[in-house]
This record gives sequence, structure tokens and C-alpha cells, in this order.
Amino acid sequence: MTTGIYLSYVGLGANLLHLSYCHEIAKKYGPVTIITLCKNLEEALADDPLIEKVYYLDKYHKKIFHVFKLSKFLKNFNFTNLLIFYPSLRIYLAAKFAGIKKVQSYKFFKKRNLHLVRTAKSFTENFLNIKDCSTETKFFINKEKIENINKELNNKNFKIVLGVGSSGPTTRWGSQNFINLINKLNEDGEYFFLILCGPNEKQIEEDIIKNIDKKNFLTLSDKKIKDLIPYLCTSNMYVGNDSFGSHITSQSGIKSIVFLLDAPQAYTDYSNNYYRIVPKGYNINEITHGTNANPNLIEVDYVVKKIKELKN
Repeated sequence: MTTGIYLSYVGLGANLLHLSYCHEIAKKYGPVTIITLCKNLEEALADDPLIEKVYYLDKYHKKIFHVFKLSKFLKNFNFTNLLIFYPSLRIYLAAKFAGIKKVQSYKFFKKRNLHLVRTAKSFTENFLNIKDCSTETKFFINKEKIENINKELNNKNFKIVLGVGSSGPTTRWGSQNFINLINKLNEDGEYFFLILCGPNEKQIEEDIIKNIDKKNFLTLSDKKIKDLIPYLCTSNMYVGNDSFGSHITSQSGIKSIVFLLDAPQAYTDYSNNYYRIVPKGYNINEITHGTNANPNLIEVDYVVKKIKELKN
């Protein structure tokens, strides 16, 4: 019996918050195959024994007339089950035309106000006929990779991943705030910073490293996903924007402070390792796509206080 999971999300973080459900399904049906719109997911899940294979789908998913081409693509997998974690009639029809015996999808035409965690949890519980599917899981990584990073960072102080990058400008706390945060923490503490952003965000990284007082940092922007993940998994804390890095640290049992400026709380609702900070004067329920909150309303001193509180 082969089980497929279709994740209709481009962002790595959005895919990773579905990992617990993939694991729950795999525990019953064996390792699952994931089809995703995210080009980095295969690399991220390379060490996961509950994931058989990850396929990046870069075509056949946008137009209604792609149904038959997508159907032909799906037929190659010989799936017995296909779970579509998205309300897509197009994907559902393609799966049916492919002859997949059991196809389940979110309710069609219900994309508006879709709560990623609650919907995925309920969907998985219904499929597995269980009452309380965990929203938390373990992020798998090869033990040797962890040991190698521990050797490299041997004797480094309290290691904080600084998630300075994100999917767009409205979800970023800003370079100056991170500069002030690092300099403030360095005044009376021993820290080592792992600066995380994408290769197309190197300007943010450069702005930060040329304006901090101490050189107690390592930049990760030039590393591939598979190479930077071990650094995240061996850190002591994540502090930063809502990005894929926080999903990896939180699923690795690491306390993760996340700034919610323009992203719904649903993205971080699944893990007790998340500590969310919203701009001063806002309620967390008010934050969503399009909020465009002023990042400076999250004060550096408050973040410093939160870090020290969680560190002790």
C-alpha cells in the first residue's frame, strides 16, 4: 500500500508545519511520498525515515486544462491513497482520473480563512479515524551531521539563530533592530549568533555584520538548505522573523521567539516551543496577511528581556 500526500504550498515553512501529519499517516501506512510546490522540501527532509520520497511539482498545477497531464503524472506513483492538504477540485479530479482508489481533499471552495493547523489536524484525524492527532513532531537529522557541527562550534557560547530573512519585506523586523539586539546582548552576556537569511538577502546580512561591535557570529546565507539545517538543530534558541528556520528549530525542541508582523498566528499555532511577539498595541488575533505593522513597535529591550527570561 503506497500513500501520497499533496502539499499545495510554495514556502518551506508552510510545508514543514504539515510534517506532524505526514508522520502520523506514515506511522500507520508506512513511509509516505510527498508531492509539493516547494523546491527545497526534498533537501530539508533528506534524513527523515518516515518520508519515502519528495517530488517537486513545477508544472501541471495551475490551470484547469492541466488536469489530464497531472493525472498522467500521478498515475506513475501507483498510489493506493492520496491525501490533498488543500481545497483543490483540480488536483482531486486528476487523482481520480489517475485511478487512485482513495482520494481525500479539503472541502472545495473553502480557501478563505483557512486555518492551516486546525484544518490539517482535523483532516488527518478523519482520515486515520483518531481523536487527537498531535500537531508537534520530531525533525529528523542524521546524528553524524549534528556531531560534526558540535565539533565545529565547540566551546561556543549560547548559540542563537537570528532569522533576519523572510518571504517578504512586510514580515521583516529590519536590519537596524537586529543590530541593536546583538549589540545589546553583547553588553552583558556571552552569545554566539548564527545569522540566517537567503542568498538573495545578503544585503541584510552585510548591513548587520558591519555594524555590530563583536565578531561572534557565523553567516549561513551561502549554505545550501541541507548544510545549514544542522546548525539550526544544534542551536540553543531561535529569534527572528517568521521563516522556515523557526519551523525547524521548534520541531527540534528548541525555544523559538518569532516576530509576527504580517503573518497569521496559525503559522505558529502547532508547537509549544514557539514564543510569539507581536507589535506593541496589537492583539495577536489582529495580525494577518496585509497587516503591515510597523516593525519598530516590537521593541529591542522587550526582545532582550524575553531572550534572557527563556535562557534561564
